Amino acid sequence: MGTLKKERVLITGGSGFLGINLARFLFNKGYQITILDIAPFDYSDIKDKVKVVIGDVRNKKDVASAMKDADYVIHTAAALPLYKEEDIISTEVEGTKNILLGAFKNKLKKVIHISSTAVYGVPNHHPIYETDKLQGVGPYGNAKIEAEAECQRWRQKGLCVTIFRPKSFVGPERLGVFALFYDWAYSGKNFPLMGNGKNRYQLLDVSDVCQAVYLALTLKKSQVNDTFNIGAEKFTTMKEDYQAVLDYAGHNKKIITFPATPVILFLRFLEFLHLSPLYKWVYETAATDSFVSIDKAKKNLGFKPKFSNKQALIKNYKWYVSNIDQFQGISGVSHRVPWRQGALTLVKLFF
Repeated sequence: MGTLKKERVLITGGSGFLGINLARFLFNKGYQITILDIAPFDYSDIKDKVKVVIGDVRNKKDVASAMKDADYVIHTAAALPLYKEEDIISTEVEGTKNILLGAFKNKLKKVIHISSTAVYGVPNHHPIYETDKLQGVGPYGNAKIEAEAECQRWRQKGLCVTIFRPKSFVGPERLGVFALFYDWAYSGKNFPLMGNGKNRYQLLDVSDVCQAVYLALTLKKSQVNDTFNIGAEKFTTMKEDYQAVLDYAGHNKKIITFPATPVILFLRFLEFLHLSPLYKWVYETAATDSFVSIDKAKKNLGFKPKFSNKQALIKNYKWYVSNIDQFQGISGVSHRVPWRQGALTLVKLFF
C-alpha cells in the first residue's frame, strides 16, 4: 500500500522574516513547501528541502508556476511602508488579486492572507475588535484594507480565505525597526520613548503566528473562513516591556521617556527630509495604547499564544546578539535587515 502524498503549501514572500519561520515550522509539521519571492531564498538550513520559485506575485505567470501542485497558499508577500507608494499598492492589491484568482482556478483548499492591524489606523478605543472601523494610515494601511476587500469578494465566490490581522511580530530573522532598539541595547545606551511609557502596546512572537496559521490549515473550513486578530495575550506597559530587554542586555540602562508631541513633530520633520527610518504609523501610535482583542481567535480557532511581550522581545534580542556579525554594515527597508537609522545615529550619541 503506497504512502499518502504530503500536502503542499505555497508561501508567498517566503524569503522574508515571516516566510522563513513559516517554512521551517510547516516543513517540520510534514508539509511540502514551495516558496515564491522576488528575493533569493538563502537559508542554508532548509534551502535544499523546499521548492523555490523566484518570481513576483504581481506576475500572473509566476503565480501560476508557483501554484503548481499546491494545496494551500499562505500569502505573506508585501511591500512594507518604507517602499515606494506604487510598489506598496501594486504588491498588496494587484498581487493579492493574482493570488486569489490563481487559488480559485487551481481549486486550492484554503488561502491564508496575512493582513495587519494597520488596517485599524489610530483608533480611539481599545481593545480593537474585528468588527471595528477600518481606517488605514498612509499607503500601506490603505492597501491592506483594499487587499482584504479582495479577499472578501473571493469568499463570496466560494473560496475559503482566512484573514489574519497580527500585531507587530518579532522573533528569529526579525530586524527592521526593532534592530534600532536592539542596537542601542547592545551598545549600552539608554533608549528614548515617546510619552510616559504607561501605554500598553501589544506585540506577538512569530512562533505564535505560525501556530495560528497551522490552526487555519488544519481546522474545518467553517471555522477558519473568517477574519481574526492575533497578538500576545500577556503584555504590560511599553516602558516595562522594553525595559526588560535593557535589563537582559546588562548595561544598567533605562528607558527614558519624553513628551510625545514635540518628539512626533521632530520625527515628522526628519521623515519629511528622509532622515529617519520611522514612518507615520510607527511614531503616531508609539505613545498610545495599541492592542487588539484575540477572543475570537481563542474561541473559534483555539488560538493560545505562548509568549508574552517580554519573552518575545528578549528571545528576538538573543537572536540579534547571536547573529550580529551577519548583518553588520547592512541596511535596507525590509524586516530582514536593519533599517538605516539616519539622523537617529546622531541622537544616539546623547544617550
